[in-house]
Amino acid sequence: MRRRLIQSTLAVVLVVIAVFGVSLVIVETRTITTTAQERVNSESVRLAGIVDGRILGDEQISAEILREQVGDARYAVIRIPGREAIEIGDEPDGDVIEHTARGEEGETVTVQEPRSQITREVGRTLLIIGAVALLAVIAAVLLALRQASRLASPLTDLAETAERLGSGDPRPRHKRYGVPELDRVADVLDASAERIGRMLTAERRLAADASHQLRTPLTALSMRLEEITLTDDPETVKEEATIALTQVERLTDVVERLLTNARDPRTGSAVTFDLDEVIQQQLAEWRPAYRGVGRAIVSSGKQHLQAVGTPGAVAQVLAALIENSLMHGGGTVALRTRVTGNQAVIEVTDEGPGVPADLGARIFERAISGRNSTGIGLAVARDLAEADGGRLEMLQAQPPVFGLFLSRTAPLKPEENAPTVR
Repeated sequence: MRRRLIQSTLAVVLVVIAVFGVSLVIVETRTITTTAQERVNSESVRLAGIVDGRILGDEQISAEILREQVGDARYAVIRIPGREAIEIGDEPDGDVIEHTARGEEGETVTVQEPRSQITREVGRTLLIIGAVALLAVIAAVLLALRQASRLASPLTDLAETAERLGSGDPRPRHKRYGVPELDRVADVLDASAERIGRMLTAERRLAADASHQLRTPLTALSMRLEEITLTDDPETVKEEATIALTQVERLTDVVERLLTNARDPRTGSAVTFDLDEVIQQQLAEWRPAYRGVGRAIVSSGKQHLQAVGTPGAVAQVLAALIENSLMHGGGTVALRTRVTGNQAVIEVTDEGPGVPADLGARIFERAISGRNSTGIGLAVARDLAEADGGRLEMLQAQPPVFGLFLSRTAPLKPEENAPTVR
């Protein structure tokens, strides 16, 4: 690329020099020739006037007297009727430019100048034009080198960054180059690196959770099946099969929880937590993205609310709503908290056009999307909310308002629901 930039810049400069240089040479050559001819014409007329004055004044006319009136490089011939021709200077050889002026007393004055004089002037002009063209070419090459270095080096860095991303190294470089277009590409690559890093972290966590949580039910299921293969007692087979079915149900439940991320991997169950912490965490995570597009994200409403659920799942639901507002909404995004009955409500709203009328309540269905998205974000968010006994609803279509309802009272434990035996 560096060589192409230099070659293209140099080609443009050479074309400009060729077009304007040739035109300038032609114009200057004509100008020098015309000037020389006018000079010869003027000198012959002036010399004829001097001769007229001396003839009328009956003064002496000779080559010595008139020599100072003729230029050094010129040759003049004065012809007066009844007298010998008077020659001033050396007669030039070769091609000349000349002009003959006729005086009032019948005399003629012819002035000649060799074209070699014009050729020398044209040569000096060409030399000056060539020097200027050479300086222009040198300046163009230096400028092309500077621009090529300024553009090629950042592109090389960006290519290396993209290669690093492809090889599994998602660390953002946060390097900028002072060129708006290249800086935009660098921003996109850094954002992609951060997003890939988050995705890889989530996948590694999911793989670790799957390895840990699936190992136990699979081991138990394998043991029950081995017991079945080793016994001939129908009652034992029935008992072991029943236990195996229980293990299969447990395994299915674990898989569903892993696929929907419905449980916090640290606790595996719903807990009482502070909504402010989750909301402030989401604000801190999403504020740079909103600031990058010239938008804001704020929170308001009742503070220090306690809710029951999985903090990780609630955070994922809020993240899905915030990301949805970032992609499809507009203006400021607001998170408002309030209390209704025994439920804490988090409302997420923005100033965008809202949900199209043709979507309506179907917006929570899988594969339903208002734009070029996958259509699973809100569906998964609703599943996460319902997994903790809450619910996610669209309270208003235009402007859009989504509400996440969470219980404020912890569910009773099984032993608390058991009847009291007296």
